[in-house]
This record gives sequence, structure tokens and C-alpha cells, in this order.
Amino acid sequence: MLRLAVFASGFGSNLEAIYQSIASGALHGVELALVISNNSVSGALAFAREKGIPGRHLSLVRSGNDAHKLESEMLEVLHDARIDIIALAGFMKKLPEALLDRYQERIINIHPALLPEFGGNGMYGLNVHNAVIASGRKISGATVHMVEGEYDSGKIILQESCPVFEKDTPKLLSERVKEIEHRLLPEAIQIMADKITKSR
Repeated sequence: MLRLAVFASGFGSNLEAIYQSIASGALHGVELALVISNNSVSGALAFAREKGIPGRHLSLVRSGNDAHKLESEMLEVLHDARIDIIALAGFMKKLPEALLDRYQERIINIHPALLPEFGGNGMYGLNVHNAVIASGRKISGATVHMVEGEYDSGKIILQESCPVFEKDTPKLLSERVKEIEHRLLPEAIQIMADKITKSR
């Protein structure tokens, strides 16, 4: 059984989708072992508490604005939890380089647009949907990709598209894309888990 850590900053809807996929057996061979958030009042940490999943609040502010200390704390928590795979599910902070090195090719992220468009620093949440609508694009969607040093730059694992309607607001488009995210992220975790299992 591979052990999964989910990093999330907000409401935790993708975390809940992962949890439900494991509970239903659609996502198998994976245990949801840890939730990490940079936001002490995030819905993700509340959901973890409700379901009895170990959760940790780790942030630069909590670490006294000491980036090295935060990096060490993250690595220690992940090591102690014996984590095999990391999924970023609406996590708004860049991961430390040492963490990227330690978990190379074992970290994935869900992005609410069709990369390589509408990615990069500052492109998250409603910012993305606002940019898509402002661009006049007729199609959006979600992308799961490997995490590398630059924002939204890693190899694409899965993508799925949806229409952008003339009367869409960023919130309406977000709701349509979220439905895709909730399917895609568990699927991508399964792909990664199967690959790791086969290589052992």
C-alpha cells in the first residue's frame, strides 16, 4: 500500500474527491496518510480532522519566516509519515527544492486550465478562470502534471476540456472545471501509484 500526502490551501474539494475515490475502491493500492496545509483554517485540515486523517499546518509564517526551517519541517513530517506520493490539490505555495529533489517524479499537481496556457506564478483559482474568460477562449478544462521547479511546468499526465460559455463568470466556469478536477486527480494518482508499484 502506497502512502499519499495531499497538500491543500483551501476548501479541500479535491482532497474530498480523493478520499471518496479511495473509499469506493476506484483508487486502490493507495492510503491517504497525511494532509498538509499552509492555511490553519483551511477546509482541507477541517476535513482531515473530521475523517481522522493526520493533518499538519506548515507555513512560512508559522516557521518564523525561516524558509530553511519550513523546508526541514516539511521533509521531517513527510519522512515520519513514510510518504510515497504527494498530490498538490489547490496548494498555493511553491515547494522547497529539497522536497522536489527527495520526491522527484512522485509529486503531481492539478491545475484549473489546459496547460501550457494560463499557467505560471499567480495563476491559481479564480485568477485562472478570469484570464480564460478575458482571453475569449471557448474551451477550458483541467490538467494534472508532474511538479518541477517552475510553476505548472512539468510533464502533463492527464487533461480534460470543457466549454466556456458566453455568459460564464469565473465562478460558473470554476464549478464546471472542478467537476473535471475531481475525476482527473484520483485517476492521475492511480497512474502514478501503478507505475511505482510496477517498478518495485
